[in-house]
Amino acid sequence: MTVPILDLARSFNEIKPEVFNSLERIFTAQSFILGSEVKNFETHCEKYLEIPENSAVSCASGTDALLLALMAIDIKPGDEVITTPFTFFATSGTIARLGATPVFVDVEPDTYNINLEQAINKITSKTRAFLPVHLFGQLCPLENVINLFHDKGVKVIEDSAQAFGACRFVNDDNGNKKILRAGTIGDIGCYSFFPTKNLGGCGDGGMNVTRDSKIAERLKKLRVHGSGKTYFHDEVGINSRLDAIQAAILDIKLKYLDKWNEERRKLANYYKLLFKANNLNEFISTPVELENNYHIYHQYVIRVKSKRDELINYLDNNGFSVRVYYPLSLHLQPCFKYLGYKEGDFPVSETLSREVLALPIFPGLKSDEQELLVQEIAKFFRNN
Repeated sequence: MTVPILDLARSFNEIKPEVFNSLERIFTAQSFILGSEVKNFETHCEKYLEIPENSAVSCASGTDALLLALMAIDIKPGDEVITTPFTFFATSGTIARLGATPVFVDVEPDTYNINLEQAINKITSKTRAFLPVHLFGQLCPLENVINLFHDKGVKVIEDSAQAFGACRFVNDDNGNKKILRAGTIGDIGCYSFFPTKNLGGCGDGGMNVTRDSKIAERLKKLRVHGSGKTYFHDEVGINSRLDAIQAAILDIKLKYLDKWNEERRKLANYYKLLFKANNLNEFISTPVELENNYHIYHQYVIRVKSKRDELINYLDNNGFSVRVYYPLSLHLQPCFKYLGYKEGDFPVSETLSREVLALPIFPGLKSDEQELLVQEIAKFFRNN
């Protein structure tokens, strides 16, 4: 048996007739850019996320969502944006693209998310935004610090590319339970609909959400070259529109998202039981779910305390696909050499890059596939 890191076909087979019916409708109408399909998807996202009407603005990719969010709050050369060095490149790449400076802060060793206390201490007179990442499908507890950033005039932009559907359960001022959904806590939330995401299309796609109606209107202009009225441009934007085909497919998948996310959580829990049953906890650390979090396990990332790369080669040779997210902390990437960071500046992020390993987790993954994978990991450590 071989076990892939991801098999999208298993969940697609569940929705195949709905998708093909939608495609026939779109090709018959020959309406491919924005339009009713996109508006319907945006509206359904607003209802799912429990945010105001017209506060969801789709775009062409998760990277564009980050770029548009930064443009919408006027990030410019000389500005500083605090973020994490342990994430996908787009988070800091979009900051640099606008001429601003990414200011990195180390991460937590258990959740892999940014250290919020350190982030607050990094605020300077040049800080314009804080850009945390809800990494691998788990939220940062932003409700504890967001007012501290706002009091200093710092906007909070959530990189929720890996966390659509993740949430936190907290108490409001009256002691009543409320749900904080990824992307809806800060000033702007950014999502990716890349095919591998929990809510993924059949190509690139992204979305911004905001409770600020003025920011929402500006995002809508920025995604069409800064145009509010066709051929009349209030500012220079970009071309970043979600097409009707992606919107229709995502709209179908949205109906299944909670079911699929719950399946991921069950798979994650079974991995944890398997590692314990195979006496592997001295060799690896399983993911930690922060109290009050609903982790959706976009990735199931363990820490391998030694011989990670040897384990990867062993598993690959035996038909088990695994991945490393991420092998080089962003502050050490060649393109960011100009920032002046050096090895040792962010020890937790650097250690994670040497130890993390993502295992297969996706809707349709079978328990016997998990069992075989963990047995092979146990066999490796017994023999090494």
